[in-house]
Amino acid sequence: MKSEVMSRRRILKGTGVTLATLPLARFLIACGEGTDPIDESNPDAGTGASAWATGGTSAMTMADTYPDPFAAGIGTVCALTCEATLGPCYATTIERQDISEGENGLPVRLALLVVNENCEPIPNATVDIWHAGPAGLYSGEDASDFCTSGDAEARAARWFRGVQTTDAQGRVNFDTCFPGWYSSRTIHIHFTVRVDGAEFVTSQLFFDDALSDAVVNTQPLYDARGARDTTNQMAGGTH
Repeated sequence: MKSEVMSRRRILKGTGVTLATLPLARFLIACGEGTDPIDESNPDAGTGASAWATGGTSAMTMADTYPDPFAAGIGTVCALTCEATLGPCYATTIERQDISEGENGLPVRLALLVVNENCEPIPNATVDIWHAGPAGLYSGEDASDFCTSGDAEARAARWFRGVQTTDAQGRVNFDTCFPGWYSSRTIHIHFTVRVDGAEFVTSQLFFDDALSDAVVNTQPLYDARGARDTTNQMAGGTH
């Protein structure tokens, strides 16, 4: 039981994904995500659904204590990854850290670090992210109806969209909820980085399939629709 909780804690708070851009863009983004910690005084407590944080970003009451995913550095070699397009689900965004607009879901802290090809911080870059909510819908009347399914509530909202400017260390944090799935796509978060207003790189962040399956199969809101139909492996890890 204890090992199960520790494993889940590592997934929730220790997961780090390092992504970089195509050579033309010369940027790297690293990300880590986390939620309030499981009760360390009772590591066997809540090994079921209760071991996960719920209630959306309002449950992130210990945000100041979250570990820094970049504390150990990012190394001296910035690997490259694939670039993508903005896609039909991009829409007008809002400058803010908490992008949930009070929507429920599994709370996530998304920390991003923007650096150049020499792994040096890039200040004053804007990082724009957007993703589907737990029900698999994007928001915004200016997004394609494919993305909102024409849902009136989704079209009227701006949830799970936001933009921030990197600080002197090239860092931004977003508070959000774990994305939901929709047919034919593996779970993902879109992002684009702009410098001096020019789009330099656009791509997507993906989650480990084991984590995505654990969320979709066991967590309230996420488990109502059944198992997702596309995994990273099925999509080749890039779609």
